[in-house]
Amino acid sequence: MSTPKLGPVGSYVKQHFRHFNAAALIDAAEGYRVYLEQGGKMMVTLGGAMSTAELGLSFAEMIRQDKVHLIVCTGANLEEDIFNLVAHDFYERVPHYRDLTPQDEKALLDRHMNRVTDTCIPEMEAMRRMEKAMLEVWMEADAKGERYFPHEFLQKVLKSGKYKEYYQIDPKHSWMLAALEKNVPIVVPGWEDSTLGNMFAAAVIRGDVKNVHTVRTGIEYMTWLAKHYQEVTKTSTLGMFQIAGGISGDFPICVVPMLHQDLELTEVPLWGYFCQISDSTTSYGSYSGAVPNEKITWGKLGIDTPKFIIESDATIVAPLVFAYLLGW
Repeated sequence: MSTPKLGPVGSYVKQHFRHFNAAALIDAAEGYRVYLEQGGKMMVTLGGAMSTAELGLSFAEMIRQDKVHLIVCTGANLEEDIFNLVAHDFYERVPHYRDLTPQDEKALLDRHMNRVTDTCIPEMEAMRRMEKAMLEVWMEADAKGERYFPHEFLQKVLKSGKYKEYYQIDPKHSWMLAALEKNVPIVVPGWEDSTLGNMFAAAVIRGDVKNVHTVRTGIEYMTWLAKHYQEVTKTSTLGMFQIAGGISGDFPICVVPMLHQDLELTEVPLWGYFCQISDSTTSYGSYSGAVPNEKITWGKLGIDTPKFIIESDATIVAPLVFAYLLGW
């Protein structure tokens, strides 16, 4: 095992993060590094509002440095990276959000500022601008009888270059642009539960889009993922680095028991590494709060799979893990 090349941030956490969740962070980061060094491939899943938390500042570089080989994210994270790209200057922070009254919240609504904890996303500059862009590509595909995945439609918009004039951050901080540049596959389970998903539904209701299946479905994502997992694991194992809980983590991890139990392809390997960052405590029936060993009973992980759980705020932990791996 080689010695990690640590920058100032990595050196700091290596020196000071010695116990409890701090030690778990180091263990998980070292496990990630060693796993890649030994030839493993890594899937990163994004739950919560990590794009609005501007995880792209570090995640995009992880992608560019070939430390991420598959991305699974919620529809919100998919679109919010682009919202931030084209409307960053119009975002507003509300550091005193805990003190807001219902009247204060209504005032934000009246200004078309949609709050995510301490950050307000500007509806007109972000969401409506992207709605116009997406409606163009949805209707064009619909008219041609073509169908694409949700992320592919967003990539069409990015590739067109028509919205470059609206970029308000350094493009190198957009993980969507980095994934497009490096051709890293993306899976978006439950995309319907997103702002653009609502806009697509409205377009279907209005009749702007005739075929509701112009946007490909979650089941099609799973069938794609099953083939991809089998292909990748012919030459290496695939690991899973899960940021937050929910569908972005639960959907892809299930591909292994589906292959084993439903398709009886028992030669397919289990996940080769697993780490979850979550502040969800272990509770009754919660996937997000389930300890990794529970996944053994579902045929997702093995007894010897390297397993880590960091029970902390992902907006703090993930950038530190990435900094450690990037030599920052």
